[in-house]
Amino acid sequence: MKHRVTENDGTLVVAFEGDVDLKTSPEARKVLLETVARHLPIIVDLSGVQYIDSSGVASLIEAYQKARKTGQKFALAAVSDSALRVLNLARMDKVFTICPSVADGLAKVR
Repeated sequence: MKHRVTENDGTLVVAFEGDVDLKTSPEARKVLLETVARHLPIIVDLSGVQYIDSSGVASLIEAYQKARKTGQKFALAAVSDSALRVLNLARMDKVFTICPSVADGLAKVR
């Protein structure tokens, strides 16, 4: 799994690429929590994620909960079809704000 964190007009965009699974979710968790610690709105770009398992979803949930506690906005964007299926099965599509693109996500959290 690769990741990239960029800042776009005061919003952090975390882009993951590859699988977010038991092997890579500790790294994803670390990246997400470090990003939340910066106290800016966050967009998680999942367009490059081909597979996410429950440990990856748990990392997203933990970051989302920490962001909520500090009043930060947090959204998922450009979620790949395979990742969206997992989120739907876990009913996390009811929890997360999911935007069709990063641009839509940026507009939503500003």
